[in-house]
Amino acid sequence: MTDTPSPLTATVPDHAAGRRFDAVLAELFPAYSRSRLAAWIKSGDALLDGQQVRPRDPVRGGEAVALRVIEEVQTHSAPEAIPLDVLFEDEHVFVINKPAGLVVHPGAGNPAGTLVNALLHRDPNLNTLARAGIVHRLDKDTSGVMVVARTLVAHTALIEQLSSRQVHRQYLAVVVGSMVAGGTADFPIDRHPRDRIRMAVREDGREAVTHYRLRERFRAHTLLECRLETGRTHQIRVHMAHVKYPIVGDPMYGGPLKLPRGATPELVEALRGFKRQALHAETLEFMHPVSGEPVRCSAPMPADMQALVAVLREDSRLAHEAAR
Repeated sequence: MTDTPSPLTATVPDHAAGRRFDAVLAELFPAYSRSRLAAWIKSGDALLDGQQVRPRDPVRGGEAVALRVIEEVQTHSAPEAIPLDVLFEDEHVFVINKPAGLVVHPGAGNPAGTLVNALLHRDPNLNTLARAGIVHRLDKDTSGVMVVARTLVAHTALIEQLSSRQVHRQYLAVVVGSMVAGGTADFPIDRHPRDRIRMAVREDGREAVTHYRLRERFRAHTLLECRLETGRTHQIRVHMAHVKYPIVGDPMYGGPLKLPRGATPELVEALRGFKRQALHAETLEFMHPVSGEPVRCSAPMPADMQALVAVLREDSRLAHEAAR
């Protein structure tokens, strides 16, 4: 356990008289979550005029507040020397390009070899943050850009940006079917009523909104650009399947393999051999949690998706020539 060199200090404003100490403390130190501030009040690390009080106790106004920020181990996974593709890095955040196949969090069946293990090797101090600073996730077989907090201040700020929908998250997806126009999938999502591993569109689910537009159209497939307005589990995968344009290779929502009539042998091989959802987090943009400046990072489609798109493009070209 590591303490800060000296407590943070502030003065309760006069207009806050009569309000709860925990609510006032959250306004005085907005970089820290309410739950963590409440814990520090209870542990005696947040003092009001030098005295330990209860979170619900009222303030009078004018009191001195002293806050001792305590960094405790929150993540107990072991560091592992797993290579990371770092797109941006400073003392507050990492932005990485996660490869397909890398699990984000340790869990049942994946106790090690995860992104958390890799991050702890890169920066051992991340063990003081929940989930080693990870504030959003990508599915194991989805590739692309993720932001990771390196400090408690950054962690709190990034979670707030995600909650208030201020983070721009743009994906690329190859879907089955030739779309004629983009659109918006606005369908609530929650756990499947019978299969708890899957998610599903449900009337009683949580709000979920995905905007999508055509990036490139092929004979029987489409490369889509998808933008998340919300961030539900499996959101793009569920939404695309719901609008009858499932993502190529999706083992959970994609349904049986569909081969276009007259597909070239190369396309048949490419579609049969694509064993993950063809989904890539292309661009992430957020406000830097300390400087307030915009940070925008992009990662190109990984080689397997680029190869798939190249085969789809060639198949469309040959079909167009044959139709002349």
